[in-house]
Amino acid sequence: MIPPKPTPRADKVSLWRYLQLFRADILSAQPARLYHALMAEFRTPFFRSFLVNDAALIARVLTERPDDFPKSLRIAEGLRPLLGQSVFVTNGEVWKRQRRIIDPAFEGGRLRDTFPAIWAAGEAAVARLHEGVMEIEAQTSHAAADVIFRTLFSIPIENEIAAATFTEFKAYQRTQPILNLAAFLPLPDWVPRFHRKATKRSACVIRSLITRLTETRAAEIATGQAPDDLATKIMTTADPQTGQRFKTAEMVDQVAIFFLAGHETSASALAWALYLLATHPEVQSRVALEAATLPETPDFAALSRLKFTRDVFRETLRLYPPVPMMVREASCPEDFRGRPVKPGAQVVLSPWHLHRHDRHWPNPDVFDPDRWSREDNRACARDAYMPFSAGPRVCTGAGFAMVEGTLLLAQLAKEFRFEAVAGRIPVPVAHLTVRAKDGIWLKLTRR
Repeated sequence: MIPPKPTPRADKVSLWRYLQLFRADILSAQPARLYHALMAEFRTPFFRSFLVNDAALIARVLTERPDDFPKSLRIAEGLRPLLGQSVFVTNGEVWKRQRRIIDPAFEGGRLRDTFPAIWAAGEAAVARLHEGVMEIEAQTSHAAADVIFRTLFSIPIENEIAAATFTEFKAYQRTQPILNLAAFLPLPDWVPRFHRKATKRSACVIRSLITRLTETRAAEIATGQAPDDLATKIMTTADPQTGQRFKTAEMVDQVAIFFLAGHETSASALAWALYLLATHPEVQSRVALEAATLPETPDFAALSRLKFTRDVFRETLRLYPPVPMMVREASCPEDFRGRPVKPGAQVVLSPWHLHRHDRHWPNPDVFDPDRWSREDNRACARDAYMPFSAGPRVCTGAGFAMVEGTLLLAQLAKEFRFEAVAGRIPVPVAHLTVRAKDGIWLKLTRR
């Protein structure tokens, strides 16, 4: 069975029609040729954009000369009421300083420390599930939010502030914050961004709740009573170059992106992974058998028993990368495959198209977890796989996300059998992340 993907549009439409399609769904607004082309140019009256699937160009933009291709602020503008000056939207020296403080919290040794909290969140997720037909995205969102709060602030999702933040974030998503006028028009800094009233209200509520958590943690750190979790690690880490630490307002910005990126992306990937297991029962059986080898109270080393489950999660990230497109901006004149690229041009890097590209991957639309153990997949994985971006701006939580996704997938498959529901084929759409248009409905049976 070929997993579902959006039906691409006809090759040529007017700019107005494209904007209408883009507003409805970024993925289906794109033409089918992007699954084969190594580069495509898109022109508007205001700017030009270049979507690149060429491995050499991707390396130039993300790895070799990242300072010449800073993150474009067009997409980020819609998220600014929530994210402020977080590491997701900054560039240059500000971004480098932020990463110097944040990165140590996600190093290998720290990941080991977060394992018990992730395991506890998985156990809680299993306890919330029941037999019957369920919309699974809502459940994976709950589980991913629980992981974030347990690992960041040592509190479960049932905590009053954590629960309120999760509830408000669902309201924030419904406002479609990424669809902002600045994403389409070259607005100068002094022009208002016309964020939706509902977007600004929800962002304000979320930030006030995060501020309470951050201020409480700062007080605990001051009295030596803070738990040894990610928030404490980040708030007590000094920039090795300046000796400065994050102030409360800065930490609020970072926690906002941890919650947005860490919760939303993990929820998306886990939901699609469960759907793929439901539609590929032989793969699901292998995952369940592997999960059955886990001890009752495992430690970090137990992850080594979940090699196939990890490959299932990798393959899910290939077919359904939570962040389907990333946008950079050329800061100096360039030449892309013989075409001039002027400063200010938008450079679109699309994991969605790259991961399904017929020049890079054999059988690109087929769900095949075993491809990750084959020698002939090495070049594909190196040149055409970037669910967490690449280069200096690679997601700082990439390792964390792989541990979380693999572990939760094993815990859920160990306890439940998942089956697809007839007539309920999910249609992928992209808003904040790749989600299903009308949810992912599965039938659960306890093993």
